[in-house]
Amino acid sequence: MRFDVTGKVSLDHIYDQPDPRTYFRVLRPLDYGVPQLAKPYFTKIITEYRESRHVAVPKVLDIGCSYGINAALLKYDATMDELYARYGDEEHAGESREALLARDRELARSRQPPQAIRFTGLDTSGSALSYAREAGFLDDVVHADLEEHEPTPRQRAQLSGTDLVISTGCVGYVTERTLTRVVRAQGVHRPWMAHFVLRMFPFDPVERALASLGYRTVRVDEVFRQRRFASPQEQALVLDGLSAAGVDPQGLEAEGWLYAQLYISRPHDVTGTDDPNRDQS
Repeated sequence: MRFDVTGKVSLDHIYDQPDPRTYFRVLRPLDYGVPQLAKPYFTKIITEYRESRHVAVPKVLDIGCSYGINAALLKYDATMDELYARYGDEEHAGESREALLARDRELARSRQPPQAIRFTGLDTSGSALSYAREAGFLDDVVHADLEEHEPTPRQRAQLSGTDLVISTGCVGYVTERTLTRVVRAQGVHRPWMAHFVLRMFPFDPVERALASLGYRTVRVDEVFRQRRFASPQEQALVLDGLSAAGVDPQGLEAEGWLYAQLYISRPHDVTGTDDPNRDQS
């Protein structure tokens, strides 16, 4: 078992497969479920944006979107349990990629989205983006590493007009460099943001960078289970990192789970929106 520099187990191989089956089979025993927990928060903020900005079809940018999981949950009202059954069951192990895509396209055609949304995915994995686009989960894809490179003119055009930027676990690997490049691609427009960030990663540098671009950030009080630790060694390494960062893991990571927090960032001129800490049920 390999670990990255943060102490987390390296799962890089699950993000660059021709389809999502390896992703779901590896993550299922770890009870990975943060996209499901994020869904009501994303739904609420999309609704707030649509109503306050009078935008009929908000454009959502999912950073670190992989196979378009958040898009499937939000556009087609799928659930993580449904996707685990769809991709993780042994009965589909021998199914061809083309057959899997056909089933996913049928899902996209057969379900009326609960709310009209246009989804763009940003990721460094071309194969994951390709699958999500072909399946109909993503409307557009940006294959780029904005940590290392400025967006190309074509990528800037794809990013422009974004209304909401979301993520469910990539911040920490993705930093303020990516987020500021996304914002600057908008010109004077300022999209809203909602990021689920593991507690092991400080959000302060991102918050400061966004503040310099005219944002106010609020942290939601609740904490969210991301997944179980893959091994006692991973847990020990992460607990060491949390301790070094001055984050108390008692009752949370010390009990065997990675936990995330939600940060919502809006431009300073936004007033009258609901308290993000209000119950999402």
